[in-house]
Amino acid sequence: MLSAARQSSPHSREALAELCEAYWAPLYWHVRRLGNDVTQAQDLTQGFFSRLLEKHVLGYVDREKGRFRSFLLASLQNYLTNEHERRNAQKRGGGRKIVPMDFDSAENGYTLEPAHEVTPERLFERRWAITLLETALRALEEQYARDSKQQLFDTLIPFLTAASEQPKYTAVAEQLQMTEGAVKMAVSRLRRRYRELIRAEVQRTISDLDDVDDELQHLLAALSG
Repeated sequence: MLSAARQSSPHSREALAELCEAYWAPLYWHVRRLGNDVTQAQDLTQGFFSRLLEKHVLGYVDREKGRFRSFLLASLQNYLTNEHERRNAQKRGGGRKIVPMDFDSAENGYTLEPAHEVTPERLFERRWAITLLETALRALEEQYARDSKQQLFDTLIPFLTAASEQPKYTAVAEQLQMTEGAVKMAVSRLRRRYRELIRAEVQRTISDLDDVDDELQHLLAALSG
């Protein structure tokens, strides 16, 4: 999708808007981490995405640096520098919400972040990785819901983590009235589809599909760092 968003076509702005809607929150958290209060961060985030979509600046991204994550952060930093220099000028964005933004939810997520000494850039990459995983998980749930398998998804979702408190296959089999072998097969399908959706989501945010594995490794490192 990133390639589509970089091209001049009737659907390019829509493609870019979809990416922005999915990944605006890590940018908001980054602006907050830089010391801006809630109101300032909201205005700056809205202004940044207003400019991004209106100017379609994604078309200028260097193909060698065609990761949406890196491009957004560099563009945001440039925008913040410019806004700081003309902070007495008219507020950017004109109050329009071009990208739907639930700031209350984003602020709640920000307040849950630990107050440590990791750089704002590292925290941005961590939140980006978490957002990507959450986006893939929502897509997975939507697929199960469309197939009338919401109960199955809700019961098996703990198996997607590596936590030691995973439920026992025997208990889940009894709950779902399935054999233990059938539950294991269902969990295997769930995990496989989740991996596929994560990979597909990464593909949305890069311009060269050969970079998928590198980007996945980078995001995993951000989560573990």
